[in-house]
Formats: sequence, structure tokens, C-alpha cells
Amino acid sequence: SNDPKVRNSSLTEYCKNVDSSKVLLDQCQHLESFRQECDNLYQTVRALFFLYAIHRFHLNGADGVALTGDIPYAGHQALLERKFQNAIEYFLEAMHSSGPSEAISSALATAYYHLGFQTLADQVRSSVKHHPGNKWMFADVKQPQDHPRKIHETLLMGKQDTNESGGGQKRRILQEQTPVRMDLSHCGWSDIFFLGMDFPEGARVLNVSVDLAVHKRHDAPMPPIDTFLRVIDEPVLVLKSIDLKATAKLTMISEVFDFAKDYLGLLRAGIIASGIVPVGLEHSSAPLSDLFETMLGMKGKGLELTTRVNDIPKGSRLAVSTNLLGSIIALGMRATGQTQSITGELTEEERRLVAAR
Repeated sequence: SNDPKVRNSSLTEYCKNVDSSKVLLDQCQHLESFRQECDNLYQTVRALFFLYAIHRFHLNGADGVALTGDIPYAGHQALLERKFQNAIEYFLEAMHSSGPSEAISSALATAYYHLGFQTLADQVRSSVKHHPGNKWMFADVKQPQDHPRKIHETLLMGKQDTNESGGGQKRRILQEQTPVRMDLSHCGWSDIFFLGMDFPEGARVLNVSVDLAVHKRHDAPMPPIDTFLRVIDEPVLVLKSIDLKATAKLTMISEVFDFAKDYLGLLRAGIIASGIVPVGLEHSSAPLSDLFETMLGMKGKGLELTTRVNDIPKGSRLAVSTNLLGSIIALGMRATGQTQSITGELTEEERRLVAAR
């Protein structure tokens, strides 16, 4: 609805006051037609999650809705293959032919839920892909030898380890320090940029970047997020999280895209979004050694990414994950010559590029 009083009313309260399941099912049919015809991303995603909520929470146990029912195998198979729109079509056809049931509503809720997030993910990919400065990561890099970026020469100087007696220059470690975000007002994440473009009145928020200190422990506030990158004498990618006490050693490009393998999925995402391992290599079966030979100009070398979040508990509401990801992206961009300077402040355009990724 274009009427704010209607649009901003509670879905739960509306559903509680509906006389019968038939009315709810009729509204679901209207929502289904609306979300397919709507060209406003915010309203489309909102309709998908309304459909999810109605089928998951408000039709179960309602009069006229059978407790059991048959879920078509084709729809189940489509769900497993992440073809959520196809699954919804199969489930709706089954509901129309056999009548509403809690089983079909459960299946529809699952499909609508995942389609909502898939719609958002597709828009993120499209927005990132078409932002100036990002296209090369998608179209130009299909093989490790295609990578156009090189690791900054200052990171290649010296040795990985030195000892006091032998002397020598120790290899440089690149460090990025990042603050966290404090929300002074909140809008339920409708300020995400690709939703805010379609619903700007829902994106009015106020937040600030802050450094932190523990009273009587620290002399002054400091950025609480640290990320480090260095060249190592082994052709692998090492990921380390000091605060999570987790480490992984990756040898294949495909391993970088396995986000659910361990607790280091965000570090993997940062390596991809920074362009060190571009998204165009997602289906590559090549070893990381081939990629690093191209980027470092020599064999037998790799990279080590280390992150540390200092004294911030989980659930702090300080956007730690978002800012940690931004820190990794900025670090990787500096290391591969995508910024004007390897140290110092980023330019406004560079900050925008980090945000877009």
C-alpha cells in the first residue's frame, strides 16, 4: 500500500484479525501476483517475506487447512537445486489441486524464505558487478594466468623469518586498522543501499564510526579491528583469526569459495571481494600456486591473512562483521595496487569502491 498507515501496520496483527484461512489464502494469491509484477526491489522482497511468514506462522493450525498433505517430488527436487521459483510453482499447483495443508504451507514457506534471500543476493551481485572498478573481477579473469593485479613490490622484499645472528631484512607486513559502527538510530536494515534506492524514506538512519578503549586498561581509544597480510614462503593461502582461534591452509582456488567449511567464511569472502581471488575464478579447478605465481611473479610463494577483533563480545551490535569485511577488502586492494597508496587514508572513491564490494 502507498498509505503509510497501512504499509507500516503489523502483519501479525492483521493476520490475527482475519476471519478465515480462505481470506489469508486469497491475500497470499494477491501477494504472489504483486511480487511477480512489481519492479520495486524493496516491495518485492517485502512481499516474499510476508508470504513466508503467513505460510510459516499463520496458516498452520488454521480452520480449513489440513494437517497433512502430499509434497510433490518435483518441488522438493527444485528446492534442493535452489530453483526456488520453480519449487513455488509446483507447490502452488499442488495446493490448488489438493487443497491447502500444513505440509504444503511449510514447503512454500521454505521456498519463499530462500527466494527472498536469493533475490537480495542476485541484486548484490549485479550491483557489485556493474560498479566501475569491479567488472574485471567477473568478466576478465577466468584462469589464474588472466589475473591483471600484482602484489605490491614492497611486500616482496626481505625474508619471511630472520634471526638475530643472521640479520637481514624481515618481509613487510601490511596492516589495516578499522573502527566499528554505532547505530544511533535503526530502521531494520532497510537502509541497505539497494533497498534504500527503492524505498528512501526507509533509509533514514544516523550512525557513527567509533574507536574503543577499556576503561583503566587502555590509554586512549584505538580502532578495534586489525587485519594483516604478508607474503609467505609456501604457495598456499593461510587464513588466521586470532580472536576465533581458527586457522586454515588452502591449496586450491575452489577452497576459497567454500564459505561453510569452517569459522573463516568471512575471511574467504574478503579475499574474493578484494580481488585477490576474483569471483570469476569460482569454478576453477586450478591450485592457488598457479594464481600466486602470476600475482607474485615467482614460484613457491603464497599469502597469509590474519585478522584480530579486540575485546568486542559477540552480539555487540557494533557491525563488527561488516567492518571486518571492509577492512579485509581495503587491505587486499592496497596489496594489489587498486588504491593510490599502500598506506594512509583511502580516497573517497576508494572508500565507495570498498563499500560497493
